[in-house]
Amino acid sequence: MARVLVTEEIAEGGLDQLRLAGHDVDIRRDPSSDELLAAIAGAQALIIRSATQVTDAVLAAAPELIVVGRAGIGLDNVDVDAATRRGVMVVNAPQSNIVSAAEHTMALLLAQARNVPQAHAALVAGRWERARWEGVELSDKTLGIVGLGRIGKLVADRAKGFGMRLVGFDPFVSSERAHLLGVELLALDQVVAEADFLTIHLPRTPETIGLIGRDLLLKAKPTLRIVNAARGGIVDEVALAECIRDGVVAGAALDVFDGEPITESPLFAFSSVVVTPHLGASTREAQDKAGDTIADMVLLALAGEFVPFAVNLSAAEADESVRPFLPLAERLGRLFGSLVPELPRTVEICVEGEIGAHDVRIVGLAVLKGLFGHVSDDPVTFVNAPQRARDHGIDVREVSSTSSTDFVNLITVSGGEHAVSGTLAGRRAEHRIVRIDDHSFDVPPADNMVMVTNDDRPGVIGTVGTLLGDAGINIADMDVGRAEGTGTAVMLIAPTSVVPTATIDALRQAPGIITVRALSA
Repeated sequence: MARVLVTEEIAEGGLDQLRLAGHDVDIRRDPSSDELLAAIAGAQALIIRSATQVTDAVLAAAPELIVVGRAGIGLDNVDVDAATRRGVMVVNAPQSNIVSAAEHTMALLLAQARNVPQAHAALVAGRWERARWEGVELSDKTLGIVGLGRIGKLVADRAKGFGMRLVGFDPFVSSERAHLLGVELLALDQVVAEADFLTIHLPRTPETIGLIGRDLLLKAKPTLRIVNAARGGIVDEVALAECIRDGVVAGAALDVFDGEPITESPLFAFSSVVVTPHLGASTREAQDKAGDTIADMVLLALAGEFVPFAVNLSAAEADESVRPFLPLAERLGRLFGSLVPELPRTVEICVEGEIGAHDVRIVGLAVLKGLFGHVSDDPVTFVNAPQRARDHGIDVREVSSTSSTDFVNLITVSGGEHAVSGTLAGRRAEHRIVRIDDHSFDVPPADNMVMVTNDDRPGVIGTVGTLLGDAGINIADMDVGRAEGTGTAVMLIAPTSVVPTATIDALRQAPGIITVRALSA
């Protein structure tokens, strides 16, 4: 059972998942900095939203912390680099609020175009101002979309329904992909120059802070209206206020601000500005999805399994074709760690076959997780496994190929004078060890294994079986590999329980036995 600290409001459905899994859910809403430092001690998981600041000091106060879960998309409030250095996984729920955010963008777009909140405020104040609040249509107007990620794509889909022309800027999207979305890719200044409406869908990074500033806005039409429901700070709010005051642009609709919460801003003085208090993800559906998703991710992280939405893994999300190989890769890493007398200076991880056509970096992480989990008493995760390799001075080389000589797919871990290979066999994708060093096998990996090198002559296998039987050890699986021309054979045995040291010693002293090694996978 793990202790899961929750510092902000999370949908109860997600918290119930954690409780049903047997974890202790400790809710401490809106703690001060000092209260957070005290509360985080002893926690294995921390679940937050956007208010809790997860600094290096907070992480340092939680040596047992495995995962930080952000129930939402943005991670401005988490020191991801510090978490990575400390081996703490950071996960979010990137798809939980994308529909809500896209719909709120459209709501702001329409509210700005038709002056809905201004007209409402006037009418309830007793003023019928029909002529004053004349708006503009969206149809046939040009919408500039800055950022064509998950939310930007949904906004593009919805804007097409209003008959808008779409232009966009995203350096990570190809023109072919943009064309499929119905968006014409342009340079950023050209997008601003051609747009009647401009909507922002970028993360807040050092490169995007202040991106929409005065110099860029000077290229715009005076009728341009800007919508930002992404992250505060991407639009320079002071510059925007000046541009609205000077007639450089017509207005704006903002859901996010550089500093939040905020109740005073020069932008609030303009009747052509619509503002909302960071409501992009504030729908019941988005909250439920975020709570459920982050609970799922935290459960996977606490179980030591692959987490699809981890943001600080040095690998892409595992393809469905690759994911079944991750437990095998981790076991091969453990087996390799028990096989080598000391960690080699170079470890090569080779992936061959059909999965070689995919991004298989996560396979390498799984191997390292298994390897260092075997040789270290400290927790090893997908996050800190590469750092463990660097700390040990190990050069990790990863090789992938779409061809394999004897198997549809094969993973091999090698280094020093040793190598182990494994594959998945049959419709049930069962784990198989198929090679250790120069010897071929077909044995399922087991937590406790014994490898016996012996003279290749009759009676030795019987001797081994007798000694194990006398010790009350049953054999679940065994295979024999021969090295041609050496006169020796190797038995790989998967017993049903740990073989006592005394029995290992007896095996070593038996006639015909050359070496005996206890392994684990």
